[in-house]
Parts: sequence; structure tokens; C-alpha cells
Amino acid sequence: MTALAPAPTVAERWPGLYDVPVGPRAGVAAAIVRRLFGVATTRLGITVVVPNGHPVTTTGEAPTIVLDRPDEFYRRIGSDGLIGFGEGYQTGAWSSPDLGRLLTVLASEIATLVPDWMQAMRRLYVARAPRLHRNTVAQTRGNIAHHYDLSNDLFRTFLDPTMSYSSALFDTRVEPRGGYRVAATPIGVTGADLEAAQVRKVERMLDAAGVGEGSRLLEIGTGWGELAIRAAARGATVTSVTLSREQKALADERTAAAGFTDRVEVLLRDYRQVTGTFDAIVSVEMIEAVGHEYWRTYLEKVDSLLVPGGRAALQAITMPHDRMLATKQTYTWINKYIFPGGFLPSVEAIEHLTRDHTALRVTDRLSFGHHYAETLRLWDEAFRARHETVAGLGFDEVFERTWHFYLEYSRGGFASSYIDVNQIALTKEASA
Repeated sequence: MTALAPAPTVAERWPGLYDVPVGPRAGVAAAIVRRLFGVATTRLGITVVVPNGHPVTTTGEAPTIVLDRPDEFYRRIGSDGLIGFGEGYQTGAWSSPDLGRLLTVLASEIATLVPDWMQAMRRLYVARAPRLHRNTVAQTRGNIAHHYDLSNDLFRTFLDPTMSYSSALFDTRVEPRGGYRVAATPIGVTGADLEAAQVRKVERMLDAAGVGEGSRLLEIGTGWGELAIRAAARGATVTSVTLSREQKALADERTAAAGFTDRVEVLLRDYRQVTGTFDAIVSVEMIEAVGHEYWRTYLEKVDSLLVPGGRAALQAITMPHDRMLATKQTYTWINKYIFPGGFLPSVEAIEHLTRDHTALRVTDRLSFGHHYAETLRLWDEAFRARHETVAGLGFDEVFERTWHFYLEYSRGGFASSYIDVNQIALTKEASA
């Protein structure tokens, strides 16, 4: 009888993750990080707990970070920056009783955590993205599959019944601010509010694109079919493109169950390979996935497919323009473990590219970043509550820590206003 091969160890399932940086250089870098970390946590009032030690005395009501393996923590950050910070959480080198709160405080000061002299030298020490993460037509499908083809059942553990994997829009007042509008911060929302908020987001996108009876609609980035189904219910004919086989399978299933197979076609196709003309185009949180090298290509493609006078609506996660420029070539923990090849644009970048290279013109913008913070909080609560289901799907403890960190890391960015989400309405100028 042939003996069964032993099950892979955690380290084998996560190659390289458990390799702690060693050597003189790593030691020197760790010493520098230790000093900077002490200064930063004192300034921010963060309580630092170390094994067999005592909490550091701080002021205020800031959160706590527990350094279970301090030497590993400092070595990882010293050698790999924010990638090392995230990997330290994955391996259990550090933890926090309130991860979201801790990450929100850190995100609010992200631009000042590192001294100016080190910021000026960031190009010398930050990692660069692997060439395989560049979103060429040949490579994009693999980058998308890395995340979206994990398992439809995994996403079901924390998404609401609409299977919407983008920011919800809760029922709050909307206020003008300069040339755009801002949705007020939602207060006291619960998981019971999420489905209605996702429907509100989708319907507002369709309104912004002018989708109605007889509209020929292109959706770039299918998700799991909710927007296409709602557009078809309005009487539109929908072409939706995705590179995720898992998403296409479930979107087809949901479309058939809704009775709209005659109005919705989901194609496994790169947006650059779409042909035809459309009255309206919608794309929810897709521009972040194309990579900054292809933003112009993406927007020019929208322009070329849209009829003169047609309308498009984009929902985009954005970051401040100055931070976008400073981090444009940076390889991040999110890139390495969650979204290979992704990068967040600024609103200014979208406006400049559309104005300079297309006939698209921004006609409306709604900012609602704090709604994303609440969406992520609800997702994370649902995910952690389904631990046994996640484990039953074959995902190990390291994956659960990785996913928890991803959701709370993202939440911190929105809660601190370091990043934002916008619905941007565009109209294509009619030919002269």
C-alpha cells in the first residue's frame, strides 16, 4: 500500500511568509524601526504591550498593539516596510484587541509616520511590483483569478444577498462641497441595513448612467450579476464583461433565476477586447484593478464604446493626488496578498485623463468614503462570525488572519479619510 503524503505544513502552504529577515542589515534596520515606532506610538497615544512586560503608559483613548514577538515585528518592518507589517500580523508576531481602531489611527497619520528624510529616499528602499503583476491582456486574467476565483462560497460568508462586493450607500443626507457632493457619515448601521444600501448604490449608478427601457448597457466588471439584473429589470439590454470564471458562473445562474437571460449576456472577456457601441456604460470599482499604466487605455475604451451624448458612471476608490504620486511605484501588502496589479487613482487623475484624452466630461461626483468604512466593518463582522464555515471550505487560520487584516486595513483607510470612494458621472460630448 502506498503511504499517503503528509499534509503540507502552514509554512509550506504559505511559502516565504514565515521567513524572518536575518543578518546585520536586518538587525540595523530593526533597530531604526524600533526607535521610530516608539516615537510614533508615543505621539499617537497608542498603548504598546510586550510579552512579560508592562503596558507603556500613554494618554488618550487610542487602541492597543500587542507585540507577541517584538524582534520579528521590527525585523519584518525594517526589511519590508508595510508589507512586513502586514506579514507580521499574518504570522501572529503582533495582534490587537481592536484591529480596526488601531489601523484607523495609523492610517490617519500615514504620511507622517516616517520622517521626511526617509520619505525622500523611499524609492531606494520600497519594493517594486513584479513584472507579472502588470495588467497586460495576457496577465490580467491571472491577477483577477488570484482574488475573485478563490470561491463563490467564501464570498457568500460575508456579503449580503445581492452579492455586492463594493461600497454600499446608506440612507444619509447628501451635502454640497465645492464642485461635488458628500454623503454624510452613516451612524448606527447594522448588517440588516446592508442589502438595502447595496441596492441604493446600484440604482444610483444606473440613474447616473441614464439606464432605462431600451438602453444598450455595457458593464465593465460583472461582479456576481446584481447590477446587470437590475438594469435588465429596467428594460435595458446588458452586455457584462468579467475575467473571473467563478463570477461569470454565478452571475449566469442568478440572471437565469431572475428570468433575464434574454436581456443579459455575461462574457469572459477583457474590457480592451469589447467591441460595439452602447448608450450607457457602468463600471463599479474596476478602474483600481487595471493598474496606473492602463488608466488612460481604460478611459479611452469607455469613450470609444459610448455613443455621442451617451452617459457613463464609474464607482472608484480614490486616494489624494499627492499620495498617489508619491506611492505610484510602490509594491504593497494589498498587491502581494489581495489585489495583484491594482493601484488607486486620484479624482484629479481621472479628471485630467478624461479631459485630455477623451470626449468624456465629468458632470457629477458623490463622495462617500465613510460608507465604505461601515461596509467593511459589517463584512468583517460577518466573516469572523462564519469561522467554522470558512474553515470547512478549506481556508486555514493564516488565511482568516490575512482576510481579517485586509478588511480592517481597508476600513482604516476609509475611516481616516486617507482613501475615499466616489461615484463619478460622465457624459460623452456630442460630435461637432
